Amino acid sequence: MIANAPQLPVIMPASTNPANEIAKKLTGRDYVSWSAISTFRTCPLKYKFRYIDGLPEESVSAALIFGTGIHSAVEQHFQAILSGEPKPDLDALLFTYRSAWLPHDPDAISFGSSETRVSLDALAGKMLTAFLNSPAASVQGRVLGVEEEIRGMLVEGVPDLYGRVDLLTEDSDSLVVTDIKTSRGKWSQEQVEDSGEQLLLYSHLASEISPGKKIATRFLVLTKTKEPVIEEHVREVEPGNVKRTLAGVERVWRAIASENFYPAPSAVGCASCGYRQPCAEWRG
Repeated sequence: MIANAPQLPVIMPASTNPANEIAKKLTGRDYVSWSAISTFRTCPLKYKFRYIDGLPEESVSAALIFGTGIHSAVEQHFQAILSGEPKPDLDALLFTYRSAWLPHDPDAISFGSSETRVSLDALAGKMLTAFLNSPAASVQGRVLGVEEEIRGMLVEGVPDLYGRVDLLTEDSDSLVVTDIKTSRGKWSQEQVEDSGEQLLLYSHLASEISPGKKIATRFLVLTKTKEPVIEEHVREVEPGNVKRTLAGVERVWRAIASENFYPAPSAVGCASCGYRQPCAEWRG
């Protein structure tokens, strides 16, 4: 939650955006999320199975659960800073990480060729230790929100965007919107640029919190390497990039609203997809 700060802006209430009703008829939700947009761009048929048909996935990748656990543990650290409580130690963060595995059936978890639960738990300990010992564990300025809900209209004719900001901080001249990531290796500049669209949209909605201040996006990346590295990639928001991203979201929503669903085969994406059986049975 946000402490001692204005509420995040709801740029248009759900009841006044006509596109919200279209979204609700399609998916049961009167908004669109970045995850939904990304899923459609990856595979329109996977979007249909997940968001319209509501099909359960046959399997879930261990990498996804692992990333969720690390993400939750790091957020716990910043939540303590926000609340003014003692920072959790490594054991507390590992408890939070392990909790991410509990909702999943062990038989439905798909591990990589060299992965086991034991090896991933050991890696989690190394990554969280590296995080606690890094400058990234400290905050420049103050924490405004952790896992903070945000919602608003981005483009006329597109449903409200709903999402959660991992970490929102403020210093003397900037509002910083942070996304927490895990990665197999260090990020290149191209990865930073290619992954920035979600944060650009969130920063667009959050810009009213600190009027007059610069808006920056930041990726906090924890690598899953033998010796984990903690990276921080900070970029000032450029209006031209926001405009381009908004145009892309509008085009995607048009395709969703027209129910233009089809498979998009991918050697990487299909291997870890939880909808392989319904996809194989799909006939248009």
